[in-house]
This record gives sequence, C-alpha cells and structure tokens, in this order.
Amino acid sequence: MSPLTDLTAHQLLAGYEKGDFTPVDATRAALERIEVVQPLVNAFVRVDTEQALAQARASAGRWHRGEPQGLLDGVPVTVKDLLLQRGGPTLRGSKNVSEQGSWDEDAPSVARLRAHGAVFLGKTTTPEFGWKGVTDSPRHGVTGNPYDPARTSGGSSGGSAAAVALGAGALSIGTDGGGSIRIPASFCGVFGLKPTYGRVPLYPSSPFGTLSHAGPMTRDAADAALMLDVISGEDWRDWSHLGPAAGVRGALAEGVKGLRIAYSPSFGGQVAVRPAVASAVRRAVGALAELGAFIEESDPDIADPVEAFHTLWFSGAARLLQPYGPRQRELLDPGLREIAGHGARYSALEYLAAVDTRMALGRRMGRFHSSYDLLVTPTLPITAFEAGVEVPAHSGHRRWTGWTPFTYPFNMTQQPAATVPCGLDDDGLPIGVQLIGPRHADAVVLRAAHALYESGAAAIPAPTLAGS
Repeated sequence: MSPLTDLTAHQLLAGYEKGDFTPVDATRAALERIEVVQPLVNAFVRVDTEQALAQARASAGRWHRGEPQGLLDGVPVTVKDLLLQRGGPTLRGSKNVSEQGSWDEDAPSVARLRAHGAVFLGKTTTPEFGWKGVTDSPRHGVTGNPYDPARTSGGSSGGSAAAVALGAGALSIGTDGGGSIRIPASFCGVFGLKPTYGRVPLYPSSPFGTLSHAGPMTRDAADAALMLDVISGEDWRDWSHLGPAAGVRGALAEGVKGLRIAYSPSFGGQVAVRPAVASAVRRAVGALAELGAFIEESDPDIADPVEAFHTLWFSGAARLLQPYGPRQRELLDPGLREIAGHGARYSALEYLAAVDTRMALGRRMGRFHSSYDLLVTPTLPITAFEAGVEVPAHSGHRRWTGWTPFTYPFNMTQQPAATVPCGLDDDGLPIGVQLIGPRHADAVVLRAAHALYESGAAAIPAPTLAGS
C-alpha cells in the first residue's frame, strides 16, 4: 500500500469506508510529513496539531458508526493564510496584521470544508496580501519548491502548492488574482483550478476586487471536482456568488472526444517559451488529440493587456494600504509599497479605461469560445527560478507579470482555467499545461484535465525531498 501521504482524497475516503485505515492514521501521517518537510520548504505559517487530531478522532468515530459527515469526512486539508479560519489568526504574510482578536469566523470555502468533515492541518504561506507571483513575505520568509528548495514555489498560493506536492494534506484552498493558484501549481507539479469568478464565494472581498478567485489545489482533477462540489455555492457575504457548480463530478467520465480545442503555443509569437516547456505542452496537446479531441492551432486575439491589469492591480494595492501610516508602511514588502505608490497616482479615468480594456478582452474571448470549447496554452513560459526574488535574474522583467503572460489575462475575463502537470525540464522541474474554458464551463475544463490524468499524460515523478 502506498504511504497515506501519497493518497488522493478519493483514495483516503475509499480506505476509510473499507476500514483499511482511519482519519487518525491519515492525519498523523500528514502531520509527521509536515515535521520533515517544513524546515526544507517553509510551506506553513501555523500547524494545528491538537485541533487536527481532535477533528480526526471525531471523524473516525463517524466512519466507525457508518455515518460520515459530508463528502470529505476525515480528509486532511490546508488553507492559504489569506482565507479566514476560525480559531486562529489569518496573518496574510504581513507584520501589520495583529494576532490579537477573536478570529471566530470562517471564509465561505473554509466553512464548507468544515461542514463536510475535513480535517484542518494548518495555514499555508503567502506573499504579503497575496500581491505577487512568488511566495516570500516580511513576516514568514521564503517558501521553496518541493523539487528544489533553492527555487521558488511560485505564488501567491505557494505554500498550498508545496504542501500538496509533498503530501502534507491531500487538498488545499488557494486564491488566484493573476495566476496565484496556477503559477505555484505549475511550478510544484500539482493540479490547480481557478474556477469561473463567483463560483467559490469569497469573504472578505479581495482588495484586488473581481480579479481574485478561490479554488482547489489538489493531487489530481478528480479531487478538484470533488472539492469544487463542496466549496462552491451560495453565501450571502459574497454579493457576486454564482451558486453551486452543477454536474461537475458527473461530467468527468465524458472525456474529450469531440471537443473543439484551440492550441496556442505562444499567443501568436508574443511570448518566448522555453523549448522544454513548449515540447512538454505539445505532447499534452497530442494526448488530447489521441483521446478524440479536435485540435486546431489558433491564437486568441490577445494584445498584451498588462498595462490595464497593472492599473487594476496596483489600484487595489493602493486602496489596501490607504489606512497605513509611515510606520506601518516601513514594515511592508518593498515591492508592495512600490506598486501601491503607482496605484495611488492613477486617475479615475485611467482606472475606467482599464475596465474598458478588460471588458473588450472578455468580449473577444467570448467570441473565440463560440468556435472552441477550450483553449490550451503553456501555464508559464518558464520553470521555477531562484527563490526569494520576484523575477528571474537577467530576465529584463520588472514585475512578476512579465513572466506570467498566460495567466493574468484570464483573471481579467473571469474564465475557468486549470493547470495540469505535463513533464519535467532538464533540471527536473515541473512544467504545466493550461486549459481555459468559457465562463461557467468549469466542468469542461475539469473533464479535459481528468482525461489527461486518466491517460497518464499528467504523470510526473514525485519530489524527492527527505521523507517525501
């Protein structure tokens, strides 16, 4: 039998039902794994050992009585430290957030996991307020990559991606405002889904507004579909929620036969993609074709919207930091302080012009998807680089958006997008392929991702850190 930390949520639940092992066994194994890997990658800001074991014992009792609670009873999970989880502080990677307070409220997605019996292991690392595509913060330091701790885990859900990759909990909730689920999932070799905006309710609202989504980070697409069934739905605290993701799990078995898929290797030559990445993504596209999808190389009409994205993103940072005085600002990540300064100088007309660009991009992608069920691209044009920096050395990029051209446009359009591992580069670092659907087509994205897992095209070697 595989070590319990290597099992998916589905495999854990099957084992509980058969009586092969208990939620206490799985939780102890995950906690032991955390003890080994935390000094190596720094994926956690807090580990709730006693709470987790108490929840696991309660779950074991329910399974023993044949009365499991919900869909995830006893499955060890982690939560990105931007999302509220009652019983402990949510520090958001910032020295300006006090640990004091009642901390008595769950975010909507966390509340749903709790209602379905999940076992909470702890909170995972994030850059300060989730502002960038790598994970390091003034408060909690640098999070390394499971395949090479000297490399970045990506961000901003870097702790969640590293935890899932290393078996420190089968499931994690991340957030994604410009790629923050997909970037670290790709760098760490796990599955990540940014659902259609509003599919997973958010509260409190993100300072970056309607760019930010919450979603599953898991070992495979089937687990993500199960998790999405749990965490989607209505919550009055989020005025923009969409309601449940209907029929997602049932659609997985439909496969990709007959789907019309556009393959864009480089957005029409706009993006320089490393050869190893391009080759791995091409193989994944070939696998979809072998499974019966109709593939056509076609580029969406995306003139790089980075300036509009920056206007929206930097303005959000400025609004977030508006109450802070000089002393508090000195404690901030210097990069966050810098972009907030830019954001504070935009006029209302400049902001509304960026909104116009966003809406035009959404219309173009809507037209594109009238011809194609899915768009496939590399998730990122590169693999993981040195940890502790925002951009790769000698890249010429100023901000993290320079090396993430395939991710942030689809936050602007609010489309569902997932990353699936599809290979390793010559340094043994994971590569991801991105699957993008029209708004509300979460089930189609998950179907295609699941097909890649079922065919073996998503299989990559596990990280080899000590104890993993």
